[in-house]
Amino acid sequence: MRIFRNPEAMWREEDKFAEQAYDGLGKGEDVSEIGTSIILCAGKMHSFNVLGTEIWKLCDGKTAEEIVSGLREKFDVGEDVLREDVGDFLKGLKEEGLIYEK
Repeated sequence: MRIFRNPEAMWREEDKFAEQAYDGLGKGEDVSEIGTSIILCAGKMHSFNVLGTEIWKLCDGKTAEEIVSGLREKFDVGEDVLREDVGDFLKGLKEEGLIYEK
């Protein structure tokens, strides 16, 4: 199944915070609490951290495995851990109506 963002979702990446998060990652810091994007959909606002933002950006017709593959180059984490994190995050996005599969 291919994963797509809900076309009604409006979003923007917060460049200042993304830069801060990537700088922190480079130093080995925990940056999971830094919101790097904002998504508005169906009257709700969502804030994603750097990993969530990168997953969101890859929801453009890729499969879950293609998303994991695209993230392996950016994040220094074990493949099994990354696959589980991506799966959990995609499940949450689907439950919120932010993505759909086709």
